[in-house]
Amino acid sequence: NRSDAVTSVSENLKQDTYDHFKITRDIEVIHNFIDLDKFKKTSKDHFRKAICPNGEKLLVHTSNFRKVKRVDQVVRIFSKIRETTPAKLLLVGDGPERASIESLCRELGTCQDVRFLGKISDVQDVLSVSDLFLMPSESESFGLAGLEAMACEVPVISSDVGGLPEMNEDGYSGFVCEVGNINQMVAKSLELLNSETLLNQFKSQALERAKCFDISKVLHFYEKLYEETLTKIQFQPTN
Repeated sequence: NRSDAVTSVSENLKQDTYDHFKITRDIEVIHNFIDLDKFKKTSKDHFRKAICPNGEKLLVHTSNFRKVKRVDQVVRIFSKIRETTPAKLLLVGDGPERASIESLCRELGTCQDVRFLGKISDVQDVLSVSDLFLMPSESESFGLAGLEAMACEVPVISSDVGGLPEMNEDGYSGFVCEVGNINQMVAKSLELLNSETLLNQFKSQALERAKCFDISKVLHFYEKLYEETLTKIQFQPTN
């Protein structure tokens, strides 16, 4: 009898595994988790004031700056938003696409409103002062960066690929948009940014959604799986 177990962080990744590999084993879906004692909104008003001295809205994106993250679309979405709404953009992380993104900012004339923060250890400090998290990825098995944002009360505007719809509840913790549809992402972003009441509502709901993935809840599923797996182990007598 088999005494091991296979897990996946999303239903989408589970299906992809079945589609691309010759696997007949049952795969248990246990979503990624987050420690809400670490990732939570903190008071960083001085930081916010330094970036947005005139009360601008603050958007954020964190990633490893690979093509799959579509950071260029983050910048293009932001460029369209600031045409009607005063805003700033924080880009957290580094990677192979950074040089081209910096070039795109110069091309679009957004350099004065975009801050490249590079890799930082306490990303929750940046998330705590942000209004909206942009995640237009073309592929995500789950979307942990978005979950970290939601834990810090930041609604997520994401694409509809991979496990993102399982993490980001459309119309509740943010909005799930068609991958590559920049205009839709701009429209949904402005829907929140232009209504303080709606934005605050989504901020609270983002945290409530994040609570579904708190380590205290998800760890239980791993413990249950380990217990079930251990009961299947058959010890052979030694000679």
